[in-house]
Amino acid sequence: MSECVFVQYRHHVLDIVRQVLPDVPEEILARVELTPTRDPAHGDMATNAALLLAKAARRKPAEIAAELVAALAGVAGVAAVAAAGPGFVNITLHPDVLRGVLPAILRAGEGYGASTLGQGVRVNVEYVSANPTGPMHVGHCRGAVVGDALANLLAKAGFDVTKEFYINDAGTQVRALAWAAYWRYLQALGTAVSQEDFAAQAPGGLQYQGEYLIPVGMELAAQYGAKLAETAPDGTACIAPEATWLETVRGFTIAHMLAAIKEDLAALGVNQDVFTSEADVLARGVTDQAIAKLQGEGLLYEGVLEPPKGKLPDDWEEREQLLFSSTRFGDDVDRPLRKSDGTNTYFANDIGYHSDKVARGAQMMIDVWGADHGGYVKRMKAAVKALTQDSVPLEIVLCQIVHVLRDGQPVRMSKRAGTFVTLRDLIDEVGRDAVRFTMLTRKSDAQMEFDLDLVVAQQRDNPVFYVQYAHARCRSVLRAAQDDARYGSVADAALAHTPLHALNSDVEMALIRRLAEWPRLVEAAALAREPHRVAFYLAELAGDFHALWNRGRDDASLRFLQPDAVEATQARLALVAATATVIRSGLAVMGVDPVEEMR
Repeated sequence: MSECVFVQYRHHVLDIVRQVLPDVPEEILARVELTPTRDPAHGDMATNAALLLAKAARRKPAEIAAELVAALAGVAGVAAVAAAGPGFVNITLHPDVLRGVLPAILRAGEGYGASTLGQGVRVNVEYVSANPTGPMHVGHCRGAVVGDALANLLAKAGFDVTKEFYINDAGTQVRALAWAAYWRYLQALGTAVSQEDFAAQAPGGLQYQGEYLIPVGMELAAQYGAKLAETAPDGTACIAPEATWLETVRGFTIAHMLAAIKEDLAALGVNQDVFTSEADVLARGVTDQAIAKLQGEGLLYEGVLEPPKGKLPDDWEEREQLLFSSTRFGDDVDRPLRKSDGTNTYFANDIGYHSDKVARGAQMMIDVWGADHGGYVKRMKAAVKALTQDSVPLEIVLCQIVHVLRDGQPVRMSKRAGTFVTLRDLIDEVGRDAVRFTMLTRKSDAQMEFDLDLVVAQQRDNPVFYVQYAHARCRSVLRAAQDDARYGSVADAALAHTPLHALNSDVEMALIRRLAEWPRLVEAAALAREPHRVAFYLAELAGDFHALWNRGRDDASLRFLQPDAVEATQARLALVAATATVIRSGLAVMGVDPVEEMR
C-alpha cells in the first residue's frame, strides 16, 4: 500500500465506484481525483468522482455522490463523509490515520514522496543549451534551474531521467566567435591592426567584444605563438587567411567557452549527464538521415513560401526551397530545411538532433527554452511527430526573462560580459541556494523580478529565508532534545515508534495534513511539469510550522520540549523531525541545501 494517504483513499473511492457503476470505462476512472480541501472545516480531502462520472453513467451527480457517501462511511479510517456543492464528496479522516503519516515519513526519510508514477519511462530533459559564445547570463540561469529541478522532480516521481545540454557549435555564430577570439589573439601578439580595420575584414563585423575573450586570445598566443598570424612589413602580427587558422581557433575557443559554462553550471549545482555537440551530430550524418527519412515518407517538397505578413524584409525573395510539410502535423506553415546557399536551416539541424535523442533511447523529450523561442514550438513538435509517428512525445517548457533589481532599479551590466548580468555575478552576489530557490518562486512562463535586496533579507516576505528558517528551527529543537536525556533518542527510527495521541491541537493537525500532501504534490507537479509548485508547497509547510512555533509561545502546553510531559514531547519531536525531513526532501528536488542554523 502506498505511503500517501491520498493514494490509499483514492483506491477506496475507485473500488466503490466500480461497485456502484461497474460499466464505467477505466479511462474515465483514471481521471478521478482526491485532492486536499481548501478549508479543513470541510474535511481532509474531496473527490470529483460523482461529477466526472455523471455523464458516462447518465445519472445526476448528486445521486452518485449520495451512493459514494453511504459506501465511504464504512471505510476504515473515515471519520465523516458528506456530499457538497454540485456533486463533490468531502472526506474527513480519523486523526489516527493522519498521525500515521509521521512514522511513514520517519521510516522513509528524504525518500518520502518518491513515486512509481513514471514507471521507469526514459525521459530526456534538455536545458540551458546556451550558445558557447559568451558567459552564461541570468536568462540562462532561470532555464538551468527550472530544467534541473524539473529533472529532479521527474526522477522522484519514478521516471528514468537523462539531463542533457545541446552545444550549438556549428553555424555562423561560432564562426563569428572564432573571429572575435582571433582578434584577441592578435592583440595578445601586439598587432598594429586597429579594431576598426579588423572589424571591416571579419565576416559580419566584430560581433563579440566582451572582455571574456581576452584570456582566450592570450592562451592562443601562449600555445601557438605567431603561427596563426601573418607578419606585417613593420614586423607586427596581422590577419592571416581564414583557412589557415579558423578551425584551430574555433575549436580552441569553443572548448574554452564550454569549460567556463560547465564551471558556471557547477557553481549553480547543475551537473548534466550528456553534452551533445551539434557539429558532431552533423558530422555523423544524423541530420541527413533524418531528412532522408522525412523525404522517404513524402513529407518534403520543393516549393515557394508565402511572404511574411506585414512589412516585407529587405532581403525577401520568392524562391523554391526544400520544405517540410509541418502543417500536416499542427504547424501554421510549412518550414524550409535549406538556406539559399544550400546549407541546413537551424530547424533542419534541430530535427537531426531530436532524431539523435530518440535513437539514444528517449521515450519522452522535454526541452526547456527561453520564451523568445516560443514561435519555434509548433514546428519542432510537428517534426518530432513526423519522425516518430507520434510515438515519442516532445514537450516544451518556456522560461520568461528575469529582471535583476537592486533598490528597485535594474542592476548595472557586467563589465566582463559587456552587455548583460552574468550567472556568476548573481551567484557571487547572493549564493547558489538563494538563486535556485528564487528562480522557482514563479511559474516559468511568467516574467519575474529578481530583487537582490529581498533575496538576502531575513524576513517572512523572503521565501528562501522563511523555508530555511523553518528547517533551522526544527534542527534546533532536535539538538536541544538530544542534549537532554529525559527525552530519549531523537533518531528517526526511535521516533517512528513514539505514541502520537498527544498531537491533537488544530495547529499540529494542520501541519500533519500539510506533510501528508507531499507525495501527492510530487506526482501532480511532475505531471504538470511545474517544479515551482515545490517552492510554493515548502513555503506553505514552513508557514504551518512557524504558526505552531508561535502558538507555543502563547500556550505552554504546545511547546515542543516539556520536561513534565515526556510522552507529549516525544510525539512533538516526531512531528518536528518529520517536518524537517519533508523540507529536506523538497529542497533536494529544488537542488537547494538545507541549513542547520541561521547566521
